[in-house]
Amino acid sequence: MKRKLLALSTALAATLAGPAQAQVEIQWWHSMGGALGEWVNDLAKDFNASQSTYRVVPTFKGSYDESMTAAIAAFRAGNAPHILQVFEVGTATMMASRNAIVPVGEVMKKAGVTFDPNAYVPAVAGYYTAPNGQMLSFPFNSSTTVFHYNKDAFRAAGLDPNTPPKTWPEVTLAAAKLKASGHKCPFTTSWVSWTQLESFSAWHNTEFATKGNGMRGLDARLTFNSPLHVRHIENLANMAKQGLFVYKGRGNAADATFVSGECAMMTGSSALYGNIKRNAKFENGISTLPYYPDVPGAPQNTVIGGASLWVMAGKKDNEYKGVAQFFAHLSKPEEAAKSHQRTGYLPLTKASYELTEKSGFYKQNPGTDVSVEQMIRKTTDKSRGIRLGNFVQIRTINDEELEQVWAGRKTAKQALDDAVRRGNEQLERFERANSGRS
Repeated sequence: MKRKLLALSTALAATLAGPAQAQVEIQWWHSMGGALGEWVNDLAKDFNASQSTYRVVPTFKGSYDESMTAAIAAFRAGNAPHILQVFEVGTATMMASRNAIVPVGEVMKKAGVTFDPNAYVPAVAGYYTAPNGQMLSFPFNSSTTVFHYNKDAFRAAGLDPNTPPKTWPEVTLAAAKLKASGHKCPFTTSWVSWTQLESFSAWHNTEFATKGNGMRGLDARLTFNSPLHVRHIENLANMAKQGLFVYKGRGNAADATFVSGECAMMTGSSALYGNIKRNAKFENGISTLPYYPDVPGAPQNTVIGGASLWVMAGKKDNEYKGVAQFFAHLSKPEEAAKSHQRTGYLPLTKASYELTEKSGFYKQNPGTDVSVEQMIRKTTDKSRGIRLGNFVQIRTINDEELEQVWAGRKTAKQALDDAVRRGNEQLERFERANSGRS
């Protein structure tokens, strides 16, 4: 009898309580594949396990270009995700799409979540902040350009594995020794425009474009056909002719050739670290980007890469609260430090950098602090970052023109002059389309 009464009262309590509160779903579209895709899934899983009100659903939508295109189409159709990961070259385009986005600072404030932009690494936060000081997107996975090298290959070539080349003349000499020891791909690079033109410019405290590289206005124009830029591309072209530099394709195509051991040195993203740590069968080293020692002001600082998280417009208030809670979770020092150490992306906050340093991670993993050191140097107007409209198209143009150089069909000067001319047409088009907006 007692059992029956207990069952009855339990059932009655459940009825009075009504149906269980459904979790608020937050859709997150991203472009992280492989080891980084696993990291993104783990971030969502950890947040979902930490509370029961919200559920973040990460969805891989292809490359950065593809996910951005898909999100624009989805927004027009009224079914955009809550959160969209956008690479840094899409920043000016997103800033101009005022009706499609909600500034992250606004989202956090309305949700009543403590949000201090000063807690984030300045070089990162500054890039995603509007001139009025409002942070527009959440600085999620920021990387920078570094120099990766194969220590085992260095030993085999008679090079000191603990003394990587710091200047471009030293890279050429090291490449020649690697080639002589039998390496068919001594040096390569991924993201050619980012590493060899954009970061190259900032590292040498030289403008890539006017108006502080586009930071101060839509009327910026490209300037990377200077004598310094021409000299550098000529040097790479000469290295290519001698088999010292091997071009492996656009985007991050070269990454796989370094991780496999095919190529011995490469310039690329600091975020390649996670892939190398997991899959490379050799001892790896990380160093700073090479520079020309006769250029005044070099080395300066590198520029930001990677992506940030943008909040899309047209969602419900309780959904935005979930987005704010998720961003607050990612910003916790221990969470941000874990992500930095796992991926090679820059630490999100100053606290996560300090936590990583105190833990002895940088001492145990030499070179993992290179990206941080390169980014926390004092920046100048020429090196604060590059924020241009139609930047995706400009990078494609740069790829096309530089491929003409590697193939021996154009001189470095011809190619850079043509890239600047064609790129400026893109900037003029973007300025016309957006100059009427405040």
